[in-house]
Amino acid sequence: MSDTSRQTLLEQLGGLSGLVYSTLPVLVFVPINSVWGLTAAIWSAIGVACGVLVWRLIRRTPIQPAISGFMGVALCAFIAHRTGDAKGYFLFGIYASLVYGGAFALSVLVRRPLVGVIWGMLNGQGSRWRAHREAVRAYDIATAAWALVFIARYLVQNHLYDEDQTGWLAAARIGMGWPLTALALLVTLWTVRKADRLVESTMEHDEGQPDPTGAMDSTVAADSAATPDTATAPHDARPRHEKR
Repeated sequence: MSDTSRQTLLEQLGGLSGLVYSTLPVLVFVPINSVWGLTAAIWSAIGVACGVLVWRLIRRTPIQPAISGFMGVALCAFIAHRTGDAKGYFLFGIYASLVYGGAFALSVLVRRPLVGVIWGMLNGQGSRWRAHREAVRAYDIATAAWALVFIARYLVQNHLYDEDQTGWLAAARIGMGWPLTALALLVTLWTVRKADRLVESTMEHDEGQPDPTGAMDSTVAADSAATPDTATAPHDARPRHEKR
């Protein structure tokens, strides 16, 4: 897989800086909530997310990850406000991990690994990879890695939520955030490279094969040229009799 392919995958997550920026609202939310209360923590988290968005606009970097992050922080802040508890800020992420983990795991079971589906749409190969057993197995590994990450996040953070451990919940959110994402991304890069080699080698092999339809047309044309045209033969082939 080329460096461009690696960059494409990183850009879907906002790049390395995007992974780091995603932890800033949480780093601000928890300590401010402990000192000044929930309302100040909510507005501080939203302010940091807005600042990240403005920073990306100033630097003219892709802003789609920042927009998604801002909307996510706003939603988490709204849930915390509605529940009246700081731990409500983490509720959306907990159940989102459960949904994502279930979807990735289910896609492996039905032999439609989501990593292969997503990467096929990004690189324009579509579903060609499904014709290769080894490529499907590689995408199964990558998809299973993401499923494990999401399920682990859900199990740990849901337990801390039930125990009202808001501080540890924030630590788990950060510790199981971009570090695990980076690990799953490394597995994805390795498996995608392997699958791409299989698909590309098969495509090159198919392009090097002669076209059977064209060969058949050439054979038919040659046979037609070698066979006399009976339609132009004289109709009266009777021998002429000599006059007596």
